[in-house]
Amino acid sequence: MNQPLLNHATQTMAAGSKSFNTAAKLFDAETRRSVLMLYTWCRHCDDVIDDQTLGFAAGTRAETGTEQRLAELQALTRRAYRGEPMSDPAFAAFQEVALAHAIPERQALDHIEGFAMDVRGEHYETIEDTLRYCYHVAGVVGLMMARVMGARDEAALNQACDLGLAFQLTNIARDIVEDAHNGRCYLPARWLHEAGLSPENFAAPHNRERLAGVARRLVNEAEPYYRSAKSGLGALPLRSAWAIATARSVYREIGFNVVKAGPQAWDRRQSTSKAQKLTLLASSAGLALGSRFSRRAPRPAGLWRRPL
Repeated sequence: MNQPLLNHATQTMAAGSKSFNTAAKLFDAETRRSVLMLYTWCRHCDDVIDDQTLGFAAGTRAETGTEQRLAELQALTRRAYRGEPMSDPAFAAFQEVALAHAIPERQALDHIEGFAMDVRGEHYETIEDTLRYCYHVAGVVGLMMARVMGARDEAALNQACDLGLAFQLTNIARDIVEDAHNGRCYLPARWLHEAGLSPENFAAPHNRERLAGVARRLVNEAEPYYRSAKSGLGALPLRSAWAIATARSVYREIGFNVVKAGPQAWDRRQSTSKAQKLTLLASSAGLALGSRFSRRAPRPAGLWRRPL
């Protein structure tokens, strides 16, 4: 990969995901390049649909509608797999990593389907519906990232997908109010009704106590997926295992911080402090080393199953 493309990918990661950027520095140089390229494409697709730049509102409004932008992303992805020249840096990066690591085209298109679900304004009635969304926007990214790290067996891929699901459940809990302000709700409607809330009023300030209970339930839902991902560390090279263990620990801690903050969780964006990151970095090194010697546990029964 040429240096300008690498620089673009590095800047995208640093600005777009401070939590994962910490972990990404632990990969060996070759893996880190591929991880950065793949992340750049994922971030780009998200921004194109939301008319943003690195998660923030763009300076000018796009001239095309969301449906057209979605169709363009799908078309460019197919062209990338055909080996056609890519002028957009994000798609040039994606093409290089996808072809080099034999990432299935279906998985890339499955990821774009997650943005299509947003465009369609899908309704999530049950936790299974929410998990289906989580698969498209994050679980399938776990599958693609695992391939970049050399994983190929189905057990390891399933556990990589589980980590993506856990990440997204954490993200949803952290961003409930922000998403509501953008007209989106990923919480299961049944959970809202059980808490005495509705899709119309759940984010109102006077409902924060009840909303905190729903967020706690979501964070708890992520736990078996985080445990599954931990069992999959042994399938990865040591440095990749350290990086993924660190990302897992950082995101999991964000979920715990949401629960600890209770009704005040959405007064400011929940994150981890520098001290917390350093502590988690050290403990994750222990997890990665331990995975060299421990027997890999099978995936727990009853977890949501990805499409094959």
